[in-house]
Amino acid sequence: MSDSTGNPLDDPATDPFEIAAAAADDIARLTGVERHDIALTLGSGWGKAADLIGETTVTIPATEVTGFSKPALEGHVGTLRSVLTPKGRHVLVIGARTHYYEGHGPRRVVHSVRTAAATGARTMVLTNGAGGIKTTWKPGQPVLISDHINLTGDSPLEGATFIDLTDLYSMRLRDLARTIDPSLDEGVYCQFRGPQYETPAEVRMAKAIGGHIVGMSTALEAIAARQAGMEVLGFSLITNMAAGIQTTPLSHQEVIDAGREAEPVISSLLARVIGAL
Repeated sequence: MSDSTGNPLDDPATDPFEIAAAAADDIARLTGVERHDIALTLGSGWGKAADLIGETTVTIPATEVTGFSKPALEGHVGTLRSVLTPKGRHVLVIGARTHYYEGHGPRRVVHSVRTAAATGARTMVLTNGAGGIKTTWKPGQPVLISDHINLTGDSPLEGATFIDLTDLYSMRLRDLARTIDPSLDEGVYCQFRGPQYETPAEVRMAKAIGGHIVGMSTALEAIAARQAGMEVLGFSLITNMAAGIQTTPLSHQEVIDAGREAEPVISSLLARVIGAL
């Protein structure tokens, strides 16, 4: 169990995979579910999807699980939920995300993903709220992540750990999502360090190097998921147009408001996709 005095992941001498295994044991004990099949991280605007996936059997505060801490961001619920789908699949719903800009380091950022893998989940669904670069997109629109550009200058991989990231965001799962909603567009996600929003010049850079979506999460988690052997599906909710494309100032309240307005539609979409996995 985590406490207010420290987190075991902050000790470089510890093995992050052993801590993830301990966290998975906590989840099994607290939920009564020995093995989960799918993991879902809920970003800004996606929270209601957990209610639509199936029957929530147990909800636990994330702080009761080894290595987890309270979310620093409004819009993240700070709980872990075990949900049983109509098909009998167990979904671990992660509402406690640690962002890179909180300054805890990559181990803490990807701990939820490694824990999900240790519970048995073989599919990782990552969602976020983000800024859009494509001018054809509108706030409130969900898009698939086809690839990413990691601009944090960091990695969750330690030492000489070489992981292939070809088809990191599974084409198979993206095609499956489009059977649910054929209108889904997709794009390349650029993870910036944050917490400041990107400047117009940084957005122009992201566009020049092939980016379509800008945000402050997801890429490091996706790398850790691939290292753990998971198949990854990524969704971004375009909460605003990126700086320089949108002419009005950016704000976190805007992100929350856009997520709240889009929540019924995107949550229904996500629940249907999860149901098809």
